[in-house]
Amino acid sequence: MKSKTMEEHRKKAPIKVSCGVITLSDTKSKDKIEGKSTDTSGEYIVKSLKKKYQVDSYIIIPDEKEELLNSIESMINKNIDIIFTTGGTGIGSRDITIETIEPLFQKELVGFGEIFRSKTYKELGSGAILSRATAGVYKNTLIFSMPGSPNAVKLGISIIIDELAHLKKHLKE
Repeated sequence: MKSKTMEEHRKKAPIKVSCGVITLSDTKSKDKIEGKSTDTSGEYIVKSLKKKYQVDSYIIIPDEKEELLNSIESMINKNIDIIFTTGGTGIGSRDITIETIEPLFQKELVGFGEIFRSKTYKELGSGAILSRATAGVYKNTLIFSMPGSPNAVKLGISIIIDELAHLKKHLKE
């Protein structure tokens, strides 16, 4: 059932949405230094976003807390509306994304993680409990964090791609 109110909000949503993408991966950041392009997930996010929105920043960094914080602040200073991170969301010792960004959130969008895990469960079964995908608001900027696997990124983007302008509308009110 469609919501009349939500459809009205979508019609009033801003046309321009500025996006930034951060890939966290020790391996992919080394590959980038060596001139190799191995960031399938980050590149998929960029390609998908460019179909409807602007991508004003895309970087690959190692799994380092300070680099992630500096990258987020840099994108916010460039007036990026929505930041996407991929990678570093697992339970390994080098996975620092969730522990780094969740304390920043002034508001959390729990629905994103819930829907992500529900859809993952339908596809993969109980392995979905490993997903720590999350989203929230920090300094009037939305941040979505997804796992690093290409299939996880495709799923995450499919959940939110059509709502980004609508989300920006509410974020800027």
